[in-house]
Amino acid sequence: MMSRSLSLSGLLYLLLSSALYAQEYPQRDVDLATLADEIFAYQDLDLNYQELYETMAQLLANKINLNSASPEELRFLNLLSEQQVQNLISYREQNGKLLSVYELQAVPGFDPETIHKIISFVRVDGTANGNVFRRMVAEPNNYLIIRYDRTLETKDGFKDSETTRTRFKGQDGDLYLRFRTSKPGDFSFGFTLEKDAGEQIRWNRSTRQYGFDFQSFHGQLLNKGKVKNLIIGDYQTQFGQGLLLGGSFGFGKDSEAVATVRRSNLGFLPYTSANETGFKRGVALTYELIPSLYVSGFYSNLPRDASVISDSLERSTVSSFQTTGLHRNEAELSGRHATREHNYGTVLNFRKGPVDAGIIFNSLEYSVAVDRAPKPYNQFAFSGSTLRHAGIFLNYTFHNITFFSESARTIGQGYGITAGILGSVTPRFDVALHVRNYQRNFHSPYANAFSENSVPENESGLYWGWKYRWSRKFSLSGYMDLFRFPWLRYRSYTPSDGHEWLLRFNYQPSKNVTMFIQVREESKVRNISDPGNNLFETSAGTRRNYCVSIDYPVSGKIKMKTRAQFSSYEKDGSVTRGMTILNDIRADLGKLSIMGRYAIFDTEDYDNRQYVYERDVWLAYSMPAYADTGVRSYLLAEYSFSKRLTVWIRCGHTRYTNRDSIGSGADAISGKEKNDVRVQARIKILN
Repeated sequence: MMSRSLSLSGLLYLLLSSALYAQEYPQRDVDLATLADEIFAYQDLDLNYQELYETMAQLLANKINLNSASPEELRFLNLLSEQQVQNLISYREQNGKLLSVYELQAVPGFDPETIHKIISFVRVDGTANGNVFRRMVAEPNNYLIIRYDRTLETKDGFKDSETTRTRFKGQDGDLYLRFRTSKPGDFSFGFTLEKDAGEQIRWNRSTRQYGFDFQSFHGQLLNKGKVKNLIIGDYQTQFGQGLLLGGSFGFGKDSEAVATVRRSNLGFLPYTSANETGFKRGVALTYELIPSLYVSGFYSNLPRDASVISDSLERSTVSSFQTTGLHRNEAELSGRHATREHNYGTVLNFRKGPVDAGIIFNSLEYSVAVDRAPKPYNQFAFSGSTLRHAGIFLNYTFHNITFFSESARTIGQGYGITAGILGSVTPRFDVALHVRNYQRNFHSPYANAFSENSVPENESGLYWGWKYRWSRKFSLSGYMDLFRFPWLRYRSYTPSDGHEWLLRFNYQPSKNVTMFIQVREESKVRNISDPGNNLFETSAGTRRNYCVSIDYPVSGKIKMKTRAQFSSYEKDGSVTRGMTILNDIRADLGKLSIMGRYAIFDTEDYDNRQYVYERDVWLAYSMPAYADTGVRSYLLAEYSFSKRLTVWIRCGHTRYTNRDSIGSGADAISGKEKNDVRVQARIKILN
């Protein structure tokens, strides 16, 4: 074993290679569009891509410290194979702390392509010392974001002709403010304020609105003696495999096929998104009882939007929860903060070497009982005012193979089980196997476990994913998922089964040129519409997606991307189709960066809508559905006035050829065109 003190030649090599490679790694933020293509292989409505994207973007601002990162944090990147994770841990144990991120070149299995992919997500730091408040003031990783955007056309909700119940009460335009200062492994403090278009900024005690419609804040301290994590304010929970306590960190099925199947046991994390659901508000603490044994506890008291109805005896019940976060007119304001959710729990976690195991207890209580409107598919849906869960999880790593699992039960009702194994069979071949079984009366509102449904219930399945790398230029990945739904589902009023598979070929002939070809098929049962039949009939619907994409440079400062997507949907003997063809261009001109797109699309129905990631201002996410027939274009300009101030301006335009109005209800716009403008400034105000 080579000692650090005697490796003078290695140090000289490191310094020399750092200088040689420095110009190859991106100096700007990593290209999130490229990462989105890799991690979000097929975009649909089953995942909250806004929060997933923010998670990726926040990693850029809160880079993982390679010298202290746990295997769970490294896996959370979803960019490393299990063999690469274990190689890095072994290298760190044998040689001590890394001197530079470029020392990754000396870690077995870390080729230039891998390093280039993760370089913007990682850093090398020492141990934090001194007064935490002084470090907060001196920390360069801080920012204040001010964002404003609006649609130039007038929506019906802003017109005087609308009724009092549907007319928007506030001014047009979205307003968003966020501040955060943080240092990975040390502290994080911040707040988020947001007003959607049509909402009011007001001070009203009767409705308990004080300023912006949505307000979020958090304060976090990490690794202060036996207190490993303390958060006051808004936070998310990510324990086990997310079967009971899951945050917005589940990437689902995608072209990575292997790494994203497993959830990372990260514990408590600050909540910084403007999404008004899916988080907790209160206090969370992780404390080290003895070496390797940790106890985590949390309490949350959060208002929830809901539709509340009263019966003849004036008893109120929640018929459904509202998740849009919109409070623009009387109809939407009537459900604002209609019930309160008390959420508390405890996790006992043992972590030592290859073993990571724990016990979870969680309880949710609603101030207004839940009683959903009866439908054929929701006979086993949760009803009442209290939900209690108990569960266990076990993760175990052996060499380059990791086993992960979690089992939980809704006390008095059903259970859920998720388990899998992934690893590197050879340095070039990675595989993942996963099984799951979620009963129809298992209810876990804050889960993000691996599943076909948007929530893990009424489902069983078997998944196999793999990835093979012939060389640095060629790789092939794919998966097959077989699933079954033992009970009725929304829009599928019969027990059913289905399948999904994906195949993706990647080719990177040079550092600046990448391309991929991707094919995906999904088959699910759906109801058949027949006005002349009183019985519910179903039929299997098969959706196929095809995609070809190539990124290439025009010159040293100009890059382009060309993509073509096609789809078909076959059901009950009929086939419909859709397509989009687009071209992106990006010019990096020093302090100024300009990005644009021109796309044409043509879809025969909504089942063939085309989702394509669009570049946006920092920490904002855009992935509209291209549907019907028309043209979509946008232009985004980014200019850095200094290290303290960066400004973005984004203009988007959509023109349809086969419709005379856009949207529906109060959001409807008269005409064939829609234009959006977004302006954002990022300011570093500390240090």
